[in-house]
Amino acid sequence: MSASVFESPWLSGLFGDDAMAAILAPERQLQHMLAFEAAWSRACGRAGLIDATLAETAAQAIEVANPDLTDLTKGTAQDGLPVPSLVKQLKAIAPGEAVHMGATSQDVVDTTTVLVLREASLLITNRLIELEKLLKGLEERFGDEPLMGRTRMQAATLITVRDRVLPWRLPLAEHRVRLDQIRPRIERVQIGGASGDRQALRNKADEIVADVACQLDLAPTYKAWHTMRDGIVEYASLLSMISGTLGKIGQDIALMAQQGVGAIAISGGGTSSAMPHKNNPISAELLVTLARFNAVQVSAMHHALIHEQERSGTAWALEWMVLPQMLMATARALDACCSLSRSITRIGEAEPKK
Repeated sequence: MSASVFESPWLSGLFGDDAMAAILAPERQLQHMLAFEAAWSRACGRAGLIDATLAETAAQAIEVANPDLTDLTKGTAQDGLPVPSLVKQLKAIAPGEAVHMGATSQDVVDTTTVLVLREASLLITNRLIELEKLLKGLEERFGDEPLMGRTRMQAATLITVRDRVLPWRLPLAEHRVRLDQIRPRIERVQIGGASGDRQALRNKADEIVADVACQLDLAPTYKAWHTMRDGIVEYASLLSMISGTLGKIGQDIALMAQQGVGAIAISGGGTSSAMPHKNNPISAELLVTLARFNAVQVSAMHHALIHEQERSGTAWALEWMVLPQMLMATARALDACCSLSRSITRIGEAEPKK
């Protein structure tokens, strides 16, 4: 058993998602950290807090830096996060007084998280759009076919395939609206300094915050959100809502595919080592599993709302453990649901036996 099914040599074949893994890759996150530090040096130089020439020299050196990951690992074990070791490495290759002056580790890490979520949001949005199109295609192909409606898992009245598929498709557009609404509340630069009050920036705080935000294409903030985690938690809750919608699709399809029901036909299902005649609805089952996984993680993210005083180590670290897995689960569920939709060759009541 591996520590993470998303990275296991074999379980990742079921749970892994290459596109989201690339977004979450440590090398990619490190590039975001460097982007913040370079933007920070330039902003402080333009605001006159440090020499502008030194600031530009530092920014250019930071942008091409190749940090020692082993050193960052050791530093994280000691300091609880990689930024102190990263800053030491950067000061070794750039003018030290122009690196990280007045910033704090949380500014770097939280802004990096936001940049990761921005990329993840684009991936999720594109997959939601693709899945909507695929489900619309199923409606066009099979929508008028008769299907037994079932309430409380018992036969009820005759409906059409469209009646079954519409509740699969319609929430996807609502999720895209929700994501569009959440993104402005999430994609904000984090700048608070030592205790969240930006004291080190003196009367240049607003100017520097706006400058860094502009360089990173994020929104500025008038107050650091070090301990205000509602935006991150709202985002995580939406991930669970999306995967939950897909779980409903998976649950329906798994039930429709049961022998004796046969209300759907799927190509390329899973096989059994003991029963080679079987065509198991693996993708449908996976959607249910991922939906339940994310639903459980929402509770952990709500615990992570409780950041004590001006900075928390415990709640903050909990986010690092939970949020990436929720992103992986959501991305994989969307990809699996798209593939499952493409594999459907028939929906409707099984043809009568001759």
